[in-house]
Amino acid sequence: MGLLIAVIYLIFISLGLPDSLLGSGWPAMHVDLGVPSSYAGYISMTISFMTIISALVSPRIMRKLHTKWIVIISIFLTILGLLGFSACNAYWMFFLFAVPYGLGAGAIDASINNYVASNFSGSVMNFLHCFYGIGAVISPMIMGQALRVARWNEGYRWTAYIQTGILLVCILSLPLWKKNDPKDGEEVEESSGIREAIRIPGVIPTLIAFFAYCSGEATSFLWTSSYFAGVKQGLSKGQIASFGSLVFGGLMLGRLICGFISNMIGDKARIRIGIAIELAGILMVMVPVQGYQLAAVGFVVIGTGMGPVYPAIQHMAPVNFGKRNSAAVIGLQMASAYVGSTFMPMVFGNLQQWIGIGIMPVYLLIFAVLNLGMLEYAYRIIKVKEKA
Repeated sequence: MGLLIAVIYLIFISLGLPDSLLGSGWPAMHVDLGVPSSYAGYISMTISFMTIISALVSPRIMRKLHTKWIVIISIFLTILGLLGFSACNAYWMFFLFAVPYGLGAGAIDASINNYVASNFSGSVMNFLHCFYGIGAVISPMIMGQALRVARWNEGYRWTAYIQTGILLVCILSLPLWKKNDPKDGEEVEESSGIREAIRIPGVIPTLIAFFAYCSGEATSFLWTSSYFAGVKQGLSKGQIASFGSLVFGGLMLGRLICGFISNMIGDKARIRIGIAIELAGILMVMVPVQGYQLAAVGFVVIGTGMGPVYPAIQHMAPVNFGKRNSAAVIGLQMASAYVGSTFMPMVFGNLQQWIGIGIMPVYLLIFAVLNLGMLEYAYRIIKVKEKA
């Protein structure tokens, strides 16, 4: 079991690797492609739309395929998307390869999250998402190095090579899954469907909370580098690209800390403390100073606060809604999350073109408050249901 957990952690590194490439590379990419900076939102929207489709059909896929095969197919699709992005020399080409790029994320995310939420502690779940942060922190560094020595295309190509190595490890690990998949398959086979799950009390406000969380998270991922490019002066392209890792670094830190303390304080407390820290980070970014250092620290603090929220909400799914419903609920959560990831960075892209990218911390503040409010409302509904 220990080796399987290590492989699952590696899978989540691979899940995080592609997510920050577009945001960290876009300040240079849009100049090369000759398109406005706001056009990143349309590519991000396409990727997320495909992920929504993948997440919504994930319960059905899990009934037909073992988790190990979902992992293999999904990573292969991601590699195809990355290599396709590396070969793009016109803006429209990105939309073709955004299809496998996005499809590769949804099913693997939902299936692995359900597997871990159903079989492991909150500590394992936090460490799992911490490893996602490791992948997401590495890729802006890869893109930054590519911009220093070559072009942004190489950032995608080098990441595809790393993903290929992870895919080979997953293929070699197939015998490890053989011992664990039958139980997992039985649980999914007995699970409820999407239509049944959405009617469960407390599910809808949880979905809205997930939407709000991922709206803020995805906006941070995509636009942090552009925020520094637009608000702070005298920064090199390499520095600006590397700032794309600030929020990811904070996410990794927050999830690492919670991995050690999660079993002591519980999911709800982690979420409340996390959002409070996120709000503090947003206020730091709002402080009107000329240097970039305070804003850089602020984005790390924002990421640290965001860190425990996502894994804690998903880890609560079997407890709040029952193991029978957890696969469908998590699939819905993933879809709701990617709706936020799909549309809200694009909305911000247009908003910042009209008002200015300095509006970004206010935008993040709105979603942090909505996230907290909807979760507290969901807790109340679930508590009333349990008493009934």
